[in-house]
Amino acid sequence: MTREKIEALQMKMYQNYAKIQELRKELEPELVNDYTFLNAENQPVKLSELFGDHSTLLVVHNMGRHCSYCTAWADGYSGIYDLLKEKTSFVVSSPDAPRVQMEVKNKRGWVFPMVSLGESSFALDMGFQVEGGYHPGISVFIRDEAGLIKRTWSAPFGPSDHYGIVWHTLDLLPENPMV
Repeated sequence: MTREKIEALQMKMYQNYAKIQELRKELEPELVNDYTFLNAENQPVKLSELFGDHSTLLVVHNMGRHCSYCTAWADGYSGIYDLLKEKTSFVVSSPDAPRVQMEVKNKRGWVFPMVSLGESSFALDMGFQVEGGYHPGISVFIRDEAGLIKRTWSAPFGPSDHYGIVWHTLDLLPENPMV
């Protein structure tokens, strides 16, 4: 009986997710500034430059080296980065200085590019910085034919979200060690 209830709830989740995907298509993209970050060499880099050859860009809003959960999400993205970069541009942003980012990146074996927020209001303007600090999440950007940058979607990260493989995998264990 319990197994059937779980399966029914999972089916509802899948159906609701499909509805959410359809509703996202109805959203009007919001125009954003061409923010300036700092790259791994501590040099300025514009949001528009992060697109590379793609017209889409995923930016992960990471809280920095002190957040073990953010590290878990980044570990997951490192595992799928080769697939992502074929489809879209991808970068992880954090408030950490480029030197600190590179220390963490090298220690964790991360393969994706990172940018430091530096003096940018990017996290604040995107809703991932509030009084008291930063919050993790992801934003999706497009660059249109005129070069304008628009955000089409954003979502916060949190335990058991759809963006970190570790949560759902460890949720299968009788006692989740992440909780």
